[in-house]
Amino acid sequence: MAEETTGPEAGSDAQPAGGEASVAAQYVKDLSFENPNAPQTLYRQPDEKPNIDVSVNVQAQQRGQDAYEVELKISATSKTKDETPTVIFAVEVQYAGLFMARNLSDAQLQQFLLIAAPQMLFPFARRIIADAVRDGGFPPLMLDPIDFHALYQQQRQQIQQQQQTGDAPTLN
Repeated sequence: MAEETTGPEAGSDAQPAGGEASVAAQYVKDLSFENPNAPQTLYRQPDEKPNIDVSVNVQAQQRGQDAYEVELKISATSKTKDETPTVIFAVEVQYAGLFMARNLSDAQLQQFLLIAAPQMLFPFARRIIADAVRDGGFPPLMLDPIDFHALYQQQRQQIQQQQQTGDAPTLN
């Protein structure tokens, strides 16, 4: 599958000028589900809505000539809204893809690896999380779509600000 990776339309199905990119493989690197307070947390009333914290991290590494591994790590923790919150469940998946990319500029490659590739991986990681939570005895956790382009732009702005102030950049 070819992806255009420039401009706000990144992630469209257009072929990048002179370049190509494709998915070679997708796989689960790590999956964890914890239900530490079962069965007590399974007796909750259906109208009791828990707090759910979700974090997302994207990493990309070159794995060979024109081969890149993109790893999407999603963690979600559900807690009660009590004065002393109790963990209801915690789930984490590291879902990765091996992508082939040729004849892309550095900017196109970076945008492909940090925007288009995670967009391709996300629906699969989302399903894995929903299934793990359901298999743990809870209603499936259906994560909202993620705007990887906005996350990429936000991260770039943070790095630029840190470089201007002299702080060491950190990537999330």
